[in-house]
Amino acid sequence: MSVGKRPLSRIAAPIRGITQRFAYMGMILLAMGLMILGKVDALLMERVRVITTDAVAPILDVISRPLDSINNITQQVQEAINIREDNIRLRKENKLLLQWQEVARKLDAENRALRVASNFVPDAKASFITARVIADTGGAFAHSLLLNAGERNGVRKGQAAVTGDGLLGRVADVGARSSRILLITDLNSRIPVVIESSRVRAILAGNNTDKPRLIHLPPGAVISQGDRVVTSGHGGAFTPGLPVGVVYSVSENGISVLLFVKPNQVEITQLLDFGLSGIIKSLPVNQVR
Repeated sequence: MSVGKRPLSRIAAPIRGITQRFAYMGMILLAMGLMILGKVDALLMERVRVITTDAVAPILDVISRPLDSINNITQQVQEAINIREDNIRLRKENKLLLQWQEVARKLDAENRALRVASNFVPDAKASFITARVIADTGGAFAHSLLLNAGERNGVRKGQAAVTGDGLLGRVADVGARSSRILLITDLNSRIPVVIESSRVRAILAGNNTDKPRLIHLPPGAVISQGDRVVTSGHGGAFTPGLPVGVVYSVSENGISVLLFVKPNQVEITQLLDFGLSGIIKSLPVNQVR
């Protein structure tokens, strides 16, 4: 058997060598021929291209399916890895939240016990009225908003106007069906505030800009950029703890506050009634001239 195969291998070897030697040159000549034919007869080449594409398309479709499957498997593996990482992170966060929940429960129980022991009088719960801004009555020298709720809806002069972000202003004028909000950015606005971290008291004074200033600070008060500013409750005009903004800059020119609420973007506001008489008293509508 081995003797019979030797003549065949001797004949096939030269043929294989000649084929490999001239295959590259043949491909180049075939490509050049197709280019020349394409210049001579474009319609014929277009038909040949379409027929070739139709013939090869099923083969390419079969070949592409395993690639799509591999890509899908790779994507699923990556998603599984991401889910595992998210699960580990969420477990850690859940464990931390449970610890804080336990601390909060202990503090709440201690707070209640201290309130009972000290006979503490809690703040009154606020009622509120939700109103829509129907006009911006402000200008270069006045910052105020007009609301579609008035005295018949329970609006009273001096009520705090807030949004979900923080304090917007106070009710300055009340009619039967409408009311006007004096914004905390107005030049006439003065609000007692406190630095939440250090408990330093001050007055937030509007200056007709979007960054009102802190005035009447106690001597030696240390204020830092980023300190949170809330209402202090002094004067009985506002309840304590309403968020106002954060300290934006501290310089020789003064201390400016970046407000949480952007008045020019407000459409809906809530008017809070804590039952505070404050320093502002309302007049009945029929007595307003």
